[in-house]
Amino acid sequence: MKNLLKSALLGSIALIGLGATPVLAHYKLTILHTNDFHARFEPISRFNGPCSSADNEEGKCFGGSARLETAINDARARAENTLLVDGGDQFQGTLFYTYYKGKFTAEMMNELGYDAMTVGNHEFDDGPSVLREFMQNVNFPVVMSNADVSNEPELKDILKKYTIVKKGKERIGIIGLTPQDTDELASPGENITFFDPVASVQAQVDELTAQGVNKIIVLSHSGFDVDLEVARNTTGVDVIVAGHSNTYLSNVSDKAEGPYPTMVGDTALVAAFAYGKFLGELNLTFDDNGIITEAFGEPIIMDAKVIEEVSVKARVAEMAIPLEEIRQKVVAKANYAIDGERANCRVKECQMGNLISDAMLDRVKGQGISIAIQNGGGIRASINAGETTMGEVFQVLPFQNTLSTFWVSGQTIINALENGVSQVEEVKGRFLQVAGLTFTWDQSIAPNEGRISDVKVKQDGSWVAIDPNAEYGVVSNNFLRSGGDGFKMFGDARNIYDYGPDLAEVVADYLSKSNGYVPYMDGRISKK
Repeated sequence: MKNLLKSALLGSIALIGLGATPVLAHYKLTILHTNDFHARFEPISRFNGPCSSADNEEGKCFGGSARLETAINDARARAENTLLVDGGDQFQGTLFYTYYKGKFTAEMMNELGYDAMTVGNHEFDDGPSVLREFMQNVNFPVVMSNADVSNEPELKDILKKYTIVKKGKERIGIIGLTPQDTDELASPGENITFFDPVASVQAQVDELTAQGVNKIIVLSHSGFDVDLEVARNTTGVDVIVAGHSNTYLSNVSDKAEGPYPTMVGDTALVAAFAYGKFLGELNLTFDDNGIITEAFGEPIIMDAKVIEEVSVKARVAEMAIPLEEIRQKVVAKANYAIDGERANCRVKECQMGNLISDAMLDRVKGQGISIAIQNGGGIRASINAGETTMGEVFQVLPFQNTLSTFWVSGQTIINALENGVSQVEEVKGRFLQVAGLTFTWDQSIAPNEGRISDVKVKQDGSWVAIDPNAEYGVVSNNFLRSGGDGFKMFGDARNIYDYGPDLAEVVADYLSKSNGYVPYMDGRISKK
């Protein structure tokens, strides 16, 4: 196992030759990294949603491909060897993906000069065929180690478990990871089987080591908690570039979840939040035996101080032209900002969750449906105060999910609520926002062991305890109804109709009727 001494200062390390043993040679590598970009080719607001041209000119916006181009070029100019990698989920999140699927993503990643990426769960949102087309269009390898794709004709000849990239005179092994529960989170189809990340990574590390590769990086779209487990339970991994959980590591920000890099034994973990708001920059020095002797860096914020590269900015603007008519249509007015932040909507009642659930229930109120449920992971942005455009609504609900209605027992609803709070510690997207329903949950109880209590539904204008044996009409989205995010209990639902209007259109219509929507919370979800 590689030996690595780390300083106590904010997770950065600097090793000097120990005793009389000389360092034979030094190899310097700068890893530039992004993750969870979610088609944010244009600058974003501080709420991670759309940012107007006027606000951008005033310096109020962040990110965008044009700023990333500048920052990446600057970093390359000051480094000896650079590696640009992505931790997955380039797909989905704005109208750019809705309209172009992976085509424009491939163009922009080629323009920025990526060396490798792993597969995020959202790369499977439109099935293996769209992922294959994307992989055929990029100039770099896409890797995923913890899945068997041999039975999937679209991917079996193109998606590899690892790759080897040469930088300077050295070979770098790069291994990919995707969530083990991708079959619940997206639409990979029935031909792909996902496996334990620890065993999968170790198998590829051993294979790379046998080939004489002693510098190994894991691109992990598995969430930071899983990354910590991989670091603790594998040997030979030098760096893990994190994705999926939108983790922010930093040595200078009080909002960070840990130091950059975070050291676990010999392994340096780095993460750069999401949406292109930061470019991660990790500077490494290896000795002749492939042992890290220095590791330091910091995510670089893509604020107005980073000048947008002119040609990339122009290309993004050109590709946005077909989207403008859709995006600029004003559908409503919000009297106040509507909070749809991930950190809120995945762990508790949130304003956007109430809006979406209320809108769904209102849409089908004449069909005998009394309960609405929406997975928090399907809520992707907030909405600013003022005029609300269709583009903003699509930013909140980008997945083109359709309205779904069905009938299940009260017990099935209770089971669904249990699933919703089963992974709240990991801020997973299965947490349920609701309407026509109230419940309490207790985090001190083990997951799926009775966290849910005091479930009530509205009956004749009054709140009454749910009857496990009674049947209730439910409205949701087709992703959740079909078993996404672990909601397989809806497989025995009856009177299923999954082909309603796009959820974004439902919310836009509801907002348009509000004559100045006022966001609110009313205690429908409570925690002991």
